[in-house]
Amino acid sequence: MSTPAATPAPDPLAVAQSLAAAAKKSAKVMSDFAARNAQPGAALPADELGLGQAFMELAAQILANPAKLAESQMNLWWDYMSLWQGSMLRLIGHDTTPVAMPAHGDRRFKHDDWHEHFLFDYIKQSYLITARWMHEQVASVEGLPEPTKKKVDFFTRQYIDALAPSNFALTNPEVFRETVATGGQNLVKGLNNLLDDIERGGGKLRISMTDPKAFELGVNIATTPGKVVFQNELIQLIQYEPATKKVWKRPLLVIPPWINKYYILDLREKNSFLRWAVAEGMTTFVVSWVNPDANLAHKRFEDYLTEGTLAALDAIEEATGEPDANVIGYCLGGTLLAATLGYLAAKKTKRIASATFMTALIDFTSAGELEVFIDEDQVSSLEKKMNERGYLEGSEMAQTFNLLRANDLIWSFVINNYLMGRDPFPFDLLHWNCDSTRMPAKMHSYYLRNMYMKNLLREPGALTLADTKIDLAKVTVPAYFASAIEDHIAPWKTTYAGTQILRGKNRFVLAGSGHIAGMVNPPTTVKYGYWTNETLPGDAQAWFGGATQHEGSWWPDWRQWITPYLGREVPPRIPGKGALKIIEDAPGSYARIRADAK
Repeated sequence: MSTPAATPAPDPLAVAQSLAAAAKKSAKVMSDFAARNAQPGAALPADELGLGQAFMELAAQILANPAKLAESQMNLWWDYMSLWQGSMLRLIGHDTTPVAMPAHGDRRFKHDDWHEHFLFDYIKQSYLITARWMHEQVASVEGLPEPTKKKVDFFTRQYIDALAPSNFALTNPEVFRETVATGGQNLVKGLNNLLDDIERGGGKLRISMTDPKAFELGVNIATTPGKVVFQNELIQLIQYEPATKKVWKRPLLVIPPWINKYYILDLREKNSFLRWAVAEGMTTFVVSWVNPDANLAHKRFEDYLTEGTLAALDAIEEATGEPDANVIGYCLGGTLLAATLGYLAAKKTKRIASATFMTALIDFTSAGELEVFIDEDQVSSLEKKMNERGYLEGSEMAQTFNLLRANDLIWSFVINNYLMGRDPFPFDLLHWNCDSTRMPAKMHSYYLRNMYMKNLLREPGALTLADTKIDLAKVTVPAYFASAIEDHIAPWKTTYAGTQILRGKNRFVLAGSGHIAGMVNPPTTVKYGYWTNETLPGDAQAWFGGATQHEGSWWPDWRQWITPYLGREVPPRIPGKGALKIIEDAPGSYARIRADAK
């Protein structure tokens, strides 16, 4: 009796070639579909992100090493077999060790059924095994240019996150239970939520992150008492009412980013940095940037210097009689603050006594995952869109930032709003996150090209603003750098480079958490913690190696640092009692203009 011939194992090279051919055919089918349905004369959708080329380069490198591909596929097969064996043993009552476990802090699989129910545990581990294999495949490919490697890694993770079993009704145990319990009403409510979001977005999906009616500026958010005492085309300047019997002589100016509104630093009483600074006896001013439209398309980055920081300093001098101020710059506001320091140094003018940089980039050598969206093709495409309407729409920038934390800022709301059929929770920080602003075309183009792409701010004399060459090496103003260890927008190791560029007496502090929570961390909450190091070695990792960790907020550390620059105590300054008169109550009309208003 003859032995049946064994079925030959699939050729890994042939499998890879078939997948590549299928991907190419799929792209052609999509293009043909778009061509059939396009309006006469309309252009086909362009691959603005350059994903097609990036993944073709990836496929070429994978195919160049079939032995490695075969090995990785065999490892994947063994993981699946181990999962199957372990699942069968578990089914009959044996304890087994999971083949794959969620990362610490992965909230997608926190429901008990993901661990206790045989089927959902099997689905979860199958997904995690595949996700791990796919990510390792991309991460281990050699020979790709660094920009291409970052791009395929980032968008592979987007694909992996999108296909998580938690994002689908039948494979999410919590959604499954809710569907049974409500007779499917959760899905009906979720559909209505989905349609509402599409309608609100004018035909595009704009996911609701919080109840938009839960907060009102000046009522239960941005409530620190103050007055608008100055304004021009770009800014309103808010002066806060004193809360102490005496105030420090030198005023404080806060420059927030202009991507969102200033009130990230004045959310509610318990977490308002501005209210806390006032309570510490500082005469506090904050810039409230305008939400620009096409009428301000001509505004340049240097206009944000002259009509922003310099104009604010002039107004503060009028209001208080003080020739200089302590200045804080947050994120983009910190980049502008650095440019302002370079400008003042060139003019040999002392207008800033101390500078504080909150998660701010001065050196853009390694600017994090935002680099995925910033190359010549993408910036040129963006410039074309901006020039047509005169500005960058705030929602487009918000979508980019949301992709950086897709599981938290996209998929968690898909599950809550559309699958569970629940209304979004009222959350002050997410209310602010949704209150994005537009940006003038010329200003934003200049910023992307000269900061992110060319990294000219750190180069002596490479930038000219308001007819003045900027050289940060001439800046001797003492500076405090506050960054966050989990920051995905301004990576802390890159912000640390600012301590090596500015030539004053500098201090670097690293907060726990991320870009927002790490900064908006009042002392009363006693969470996250922070690291300090009294020395500033040339390497960021060396700084961290010698750093000391502390509990609680970094705000008191900053308060101690800034003490020598506050001056003596003087009578409190009342908004409107000086040379500048009151225009309106805080938060002001500029902060009330929403980009998503219909």
